[in-house]
Amino acid sequence: MRVTSAAATDVANQQGEPTVFWDHLFRDTKERIVASPTLNCPVADTHAHLDMLHHPALALARSAAHGVDFIVTVVDPTEDPQYTYQNLRDWETQAHGLLDEWKLLAPAPHVRVIIGCHPHNACKYTREVEQLLITCASQSQTAAIGEIGLDYHYDLSPRDVQVEVFKRQLALANEMMLPVSLHLREAHEDGLRILREEGMPLCGTLLHCFNLDFQALEPFLQLGCHVAYGGPLTFKKCEEVREAALQTPTGRILTETDAPFMAPEPKRGTVCGPEDTVFVAARLAEVFGVEGREASSLLTGFFENARRFFDRDTSLWQDNEKAIEKLLAEAIGVVREEG
Repeated sequence: MRVTSAAATDVANQQGEPTVFWDHLFRDTKERIVASPTLNCPVADTHAHLDMLHHPALALARSAAHGVDFIVTVVDPTEDPQYTYQNLRDWETQAHGLLDEWKLLAPAPHVRVIIGCHPHNACKYTREVEQLLITCASQSQTAAIGEIGLDYHYDLSPRDVQVEVFKRQLALANEMMLPVSLHLREAHEDGLRILREEGMPLCGTLLHCFNLDFQALEPFLQLGCHVAYGGPLTFKKCEEVREAALQTPTGRILTETDAPFMAPEPKRGTVCGPEDTVFVAARLAEVFGVEGREASSLLTGFFENARRFFDRDTSLWQDNEKAIEKLLAEAIGVVREEG
């Protein structure tokens, strides 16, 4: 098992080393099979940590089996980002092999990468780390700067340092013409103030993993933010999140998991995977009171929102791919020497 943070270790080891089932079935905490919702439309997971999962290729194959056709995976320039960039194609190839074994005619999901220094790691942000971030962000797989922002719950980096690193990365997003994925925890007021002072990112801003009420959300919507709903939308005691979703313009809604964290109902308590986005999507359809073709139409709209936000044209980068990969290897070497 490979993980990149103590928090991920806690999630992955909730029940000891999880049993690995090499199939595409959903299971709950007691390893009972859980029925998959019937959606008849594609779904996007706009925030997953493939590098924290036990078997990224298995997650990609399961996602394909359940119609999760687009995945955005997160890396941090302070936490071995090359692991994802260098292994992504192999994971996709292995996923195709599993789908063949399952006799499922489905392509592996289209995967994009976002990179940013998480507020937990703000105290590790150096000029060398920033250069690595810029180099990775210049690769064709990269779709946004994120997750960046403020986390006042754990305060693993001093708040003033979090603020400065957040501002710097907002500026970089504009310089590189990339959208931003925000992480704000118990810091929404400061996050909102900084966005107003620094100016909204030109290519778009996504409020990742929203789990509060509409009163907290409304100012971000007024600034033009998109909103991603994940596991908390399905939790039994989170009615305020569902009410917020219902008041969110449908053109601004995206779906996510934040895998391996916060698995949605009815899988809550298990290690979450991007395939679990289907439960979030199904719950959103219930929130909006639609089913059948209406539900498929609504959820397809959320999928298209994700593609428009993250899937920028990569043709500009194709000619420079080898040169960029060389720069990436050199930048990684510099960071390792400094460490």
